Amino acid sequence: MSLKPFKSIGIGVAFSPNLKANLYESARLSVFLGAKLFLIHVGDASAEKLNQLDDILKSFKSEGLDYEVVFKTGDPVEVILSISEEKKIDLLILGALQRERFLKYYVGSIARKITRRAKCSILLLIKPAVERIPCQHIVVNGLKDPKTEQTITTAFYFATKLKTEKLTIVEEIKEDQVTVKVEDDKSLRMANIMKERIKLRENSRINEIISHIPEAYTQDKTIKLQAIFGKQGYSIGHYAQISRADLLVMNAPSKMTFWDRLFPHDIEHILTELPTDVLILQ
Repeated sequence: MSLKPFKSIGIGVAFSPNLKANLYESARLSVFLGAKLFLIHVGDASAEKLNQLDDILKSFKSEGLDYEVVFKTGDPVEVILSISEEKKIDLLILGALQRERFLKYYVGSIARKITRRAKCSILLLIKPAVERIPCQHIVVNGLKDPKTEQTITTAFYFATKLKTEKLTIVEEIKEDQVTVKVEDDKSLRMANIMKERIKLRENSRINEIISHIPEAYTQDKTIKLQAIFGKQGYSIGHYAQISRADLLVMNAPSKMTFWDRLFPHDIEHILTELPTDVLILQ
């Protein structure tokens, strides 16, 4: 893996009540990752807008923030996607929405369309804040997939840059892998033995992945392996919620793989009910 997987970060900028919080979150992350920040505004350029953005971000200039404002009129989805490709953005930050009367967040229609079509990684934020809230616990999928080693390595890279000390790698295991039908005590014991064997096999696979990650990323971190038998997507989302994770890291769906069949069930579930901030890696 490249020692610097995120060289450029993009965020769609609307002059809304959340403007300052969104800019602070994206600027902080850009400084932590040493990335250039692109502020994408769907609309006409004006000196007033530029001055407002410069005024909000002036405190980050002393920290070495490098940013560029891009103005373009048109359909928000098409504008953000085209600018992301044109500027070779590696990570696009999108905001999520809170449902009325519920402490649940979901991805709005524009952000959902961008998430499905973007060729870069996506960071979904549920509660952007002006004051930094430390990222203390990252949950990352350990799904058996060609992308997973890269995803886990990137999660450790993120943890190092954000000074996160705890990472949990969740291995979601389909219930149908346990082929014993439980009908009595004997079959229950056999099913439990089979589950333990599957857990040992999965843990061995994840430990092999961790052994390939540079020690600079893994040292001084509490690493937990968590095997869960259940529905993919739902299980890891639920775990991230109950473990109060600050960030959930997932593989992006890949065309021409079994992810195509899973896409409506796992990533879509996460998008419908975000358990926390979510990083979807290409």
